[in-house]
Amino acid sequence: MNPPPTLPDLLRDGLDIVFVGINPSLYSVERGHYFARRANRFWPCLSRSALSAQARAALGVAALAPEHDRLLLEHGIGFTDVAKRATARADEVSPAEFAAGAHDLAAKIERHRPLIACFHGLTGYRPFQAALAPASPAPALGLQAPRIGRTRLFVVPNPSPANAHFTPADQTAWYDRLAVALAEARGIESRGP
Repeated sequence: MNPPPTLPDLLRDGLDIVFVGINPSLYSVERGHYFARRANRFWPCLSRSALSAQARAALGVAALAPEHDRLLLEHGIGFTDVAKRATARADEVSPAEFAAGAHDLAAKIERHRPLIACFHGLTGYRPFQAALAPASPAPALGLQAPRIGRTRLFVVPNPSPANAHFTPADQTAWYDRLAVALAEARGIESRGP
């Protein structure tokens, strides 16, 4: 029996940032790209942020789109999910799937060693923290206390249009904060232990 379709991990060693989604949507799997739904705010907000400036310039585009996801590997940006089973809604993922996915994700992060793993939303980060660092302080948006090796953990709002608590301007501002955290992480890496 074949496993259900999902999005492939877009990972390799030494990335700057790995964006971590909750789990792939059926629509994104059908299209074969991360954050493929046109209403999702990920690509427009990332495109307006300082975080994507170098990649946009190198690719010669004013705005990034889902079809750029694989190309971003060459610019230090990867993609994966906490749980890999595609669903119509994230609430269809069971706690057991999240726990198993969290352990798989931690192994991927340990293997590939990005500077930052950026979780889209606390919904995806909470089961990861519960499985791997349950004694850590309650999570909030921004830089988290736990790390996985050299990898810092960062949480931004979920870019889904269903997340009405944050405007597109708020989302873009969080990607700008992530750019600052990345610059700090690069500085620390360049100084060495």
